[in-house]
Amino acid sequence: MSTRSCLPIRRTPILCLVSILALAACSSSKPLPASAPPEVGVVTLHSKPVTITTDLPGRTVAYRIAEVRPQVNGIILKRLFTEGGEVKEGQQLYQIDPAPFQANLESAQAAQARTHATLTSARLLAQRYQPLAEAHVVSQQAYDNAVAAQDQAMADIASAKSAVDTARINLAYTRVLSHPFPGARADLNARSIRRSRR
Repeated sequence: MSTRSCLPIRRTPILCLVSILALAACSSSKPLPASAPPEVGVVTLHSKPVTITTDLPGRTVAYRIAEVRPQVNGIILKRLFTEGGEVKEGQQLYQIDPAPFQANLESAQAAQARTHATLTSARLLAQRYQPLAEAHVVSQQAYDNAVAAQDQAMADIASAKSAVDTARINLAYTRVLSHPFPGARADLNARSIRRSRR
């Protein structure tokens, strides 16, 4: 029994020595190569003004609205403004077909000329009847009718003048103009002119 217990004790130092020699043989005796110096980028700084911008979501709302409505009915021939563009006071926005309104004006002017001719005829008749009525050559009724026709012709002239003025105004209304406030913008979808907050 004693021989068996001695063998493991003798083997242990030998194994330790062999392990140390094996480890020493694995390590390299050559020195490591020197590493190259690291590459570094260089930036030269210069001062200069920089514009800083910030994009933020937002919504603008008009705080004043001027609705534009035509004063006469008709077919729109032209739209004379740019959507979203600035509109100046008195700028023409639309052109309504002026042909029927021009015809109404010419008809009213013709009616006015006819009433002038009627007045001239009635005046001459009344002037002729006056001395005849005084001489009792014509009846007083005939003379009174001539004077009444003259007065009626004068009233017709006033009415015809009014019709001409109305036709002229309606013709002018075929040019739809703006009456906005400063800085107004045209918005076709809303059929209005808006002023946006700045």
